Amino acid sequence: MTKIQEFNELHSSQEILFLGNAWDLLSALTLEKVGFKAIGTTSWGIANSLGFADGELIDFDRHLGIIKTITENVKIPVSADIEAGYGEEIETIVNNVLRTADVGVAGINIEDSLKKQKGLKEISQHCKLLSKIRTALDHNGYKEFYINARTDTYFQKENPFFETIDRAKSYVESGASGIFVPGLTEEGEIKEITLNITAPLNVLSLPGLTNCNKLKKLGVKRFSFGNALSDKIIAYLEKNAKQLMELKDTSHLYEG
Repeated sequence: MTKIQEFNELHSSQEILFLGNAWDLLSALTLEKVGFKAIGTTSWGIANSLGFADGELIDFDRHLGIIKTITENVKIPVSADIEAGYGEEIETIVNNVLRTADVGVAGINIEDSLKKQKGLKEISQHCKLLSKIRTALDHNGYKEFYINARTDTYFQKENPFFETIDRAKSYVESGASGIFVPGLTEEGEIKEITLNITAPLNVLSLPGLTNCNKLKKLGVKRFSFGNALSDKIIAYLEKNAKQLMELKDTSHLYEG
């Protein structure tokens, strides 16, 4: 079984796919070691690890290099977060997707947010992109490659529910394998969306939305924690570094 097939099967299992989000090789190896069945890279975490904010501010080659290092060193499937594709033109984004597939990942996250201004791409524009990506993948030996279409309606729209369903349906019709709706937290809306789309729904961990078993009952098929773990690790590092500097003493490094 290929990694792509394995990754697809994880979305159709009776169990929810709890995706471990990694930002470097050490975090990826640790997540694999403790039992996560698949890894999703976090663009936010990768950017932070290189001293940048999220938002396609790092060079795509540099970003892809980290994804490649992770993919080559873990045995479980990897999905790559490539934000909005690192390009303005459809051809550039499609080429970046193919380059990402070439490093061995089983899928991607690709979002509908605009990067140089606030707002979302028009539905028809994003559907055209998804269709081109699907066709290019299928014609280059990547049939069933997992396209997780992220919509940022809940981050950018005042009343996002109905537009989310419209976008999700359109994205699936255009070749998306699954739908990712970060910011979606209300249980009734989660359940309604799962009933209205024909593809697996991925939601993002947020305060008050943390339990896999509850989400499974609502019909969610994939659950990820994004940059929450990397943020916690960075905060822990900063706290301990500050303590070292203030106390001029290393004893706390050996406690516990």
